[in-house]
Amino acid sequence: MAAIPAPFALYTAAQARALDRAAAERYGVDSYDLMQRAAWTAFAALRRRWPEASRIGVLCGPGNNGGDGFLLAKLALEAGLAAHVLAPDDAGRGDAARARAAFAEAGGRIESWRAALPAADVCVDALYGTGLNRAPQGEAAALIEALNGCGAPVLALDLPSGLDADSGCAPGAAVRAAATVSFVAWKRGLFTAQGPDHCGALELSTLDLPEALYAAHAPDARLLAAEALPPRARGGHKGDYGRVLVVGGDHGMGGAARLAGEAALRVGAGLVEIATRAEHVAPILAARPELMPRAVDGPQALAASCERADVIALGPGLGQGAWGHALWLTALLDAQRPLVLDADALNLLVREPRALRGPAVLTPHPGEAARLLGCDVAAVQRDRYAAVRALAQRYAAVTALKGAGTLIAAPSGEVAVCRWGNPGMASGGMGDVLTGVIAGLMAQGLAPWEAACLGVGLHARAGDLAAAQGERGLLASDLFPPLRVLVNGQPHE
Repeated sequence: MAAIPAPFALYTAAQARALDRAAAERYGVDSYDLMQRAAWTAFAALRRRWPEASRIGVLCGPGNNGGDGFLLAKLALEAGLAAHVLAPDDAGRGDAARARAAFAEAGGRIESWRAALPAADVCVDALYGTGLNRAPQGEAAALIEALNGCGAPVLALDLPSGLDADSGCAPGAAVRAAATVSFVAWKRGLFTAQGPDHCGALELSTLDLPEALYAAHAPDARLLAAEALPPRARGGHKGDYGRVLVVGGDHGMGGAARLAGEAALRVGAGLVEIATRAEHVAPILAARPELMPRAVDGPQALAASCERADVIALGPGLGQGAWGHALWLTALLDAQRPLVLDADALNLLVREPRALRGPAVLTPHPGEAARLLGCDVAAVQRDRYAAVRALAQRYAAVTALKGAGTLIAAPSGEVAVCRWGNPGMASGGMGDVLTGVIAGLMAQGLAPWEAACLGVGLHARAGDLAAAQGERGLLASDLFPPLRVLVNGQPHE
């Protein structure tokens, strides 16, 4: 497999430390040199983002993250800015102590963590970075809470202190930064769980380390890239682009099936049929005549539709009653078609475990994931990477664990992470649209992994475009116009 470029590669904290060691051992870049490069990079980012700032407050911790902060404060002094530093009374050891001494020799004054936060135009979080994997305690926790309440924007060095670098969880007090500059490599916790809420705007600096270093160290996961489908052949026809069957829409839930069906059309499926309750046929036809809704009252009526389908989207509005259960069994066991499972299709899988007989994509939210794994939601959210890998392996299916920083896992353990999306997408019907998007891509010939990765990215990017007028009030159907634009190749980062 080709090496993943540094801007898309996600590492655990342990892997990032291994990169640091390899830089020293193989390329002669010692840790103090890296510390100086990090300080230069972060100071440049501070000046670029807040050019009018003249008073810089720097909170330094006891380790190398604190060393980065001392050297940044030294650069601020040399640039004629006021640099106020709070640090532990213990001078520390190694490179961190060396950096502290360099700041003091430059005329810098160091106050204790117990001192009041200095008045500052910008504060710098250099407390812990990736050096902490538990909740901050005592003075450190109080300092973080004070920093979050000070009113000045915060620049975090490498990782907001208190945030877990691997999981993106904040088990206690954690810095809420306006911007974060990550050094050497992206840490995977920046992009999921609570990471996006704490990191602010993100920048990566590889500190000029050679590309060969990264080629020799495989990351744990990768970020999705903005992608689209290639242009169509001029002689194409609807039969070339696949037929999707959406199975769902029990009493009162026809909208879910309709949203999934239209989403499949909007990303280019040739034909979309909806197997649903009779009461939903006329409303769906009135709202979207390009869809083909059919009244299905049981397994026998579903069989012919399954035979025609290239892929089945199972679950939107399906319900868990006798009707939904019967259709679920037919689509899951008898149809032998590629599947996208969502919502009640997943809940029925919990209630009645079955082996999936062919290619499949699961799209659980954290609650559904917890039920599928037999744990609670908190356990899923504590380590979303472990949870999505466990789901993909247990069900031998590509799995997209939805939420802030949606994760996609293959049964092999490969994981991709979505960096797009916004809180406005926390509304009814968004999951149904994602189900239809992935099914529509599979119908056009994409394998489950490619369809899930492209589909999650398109869905989230469309949500960001649709939220341009505000996140509150965003509707699932608002994604349809930007979906059509994005799948055809308009760039959006």
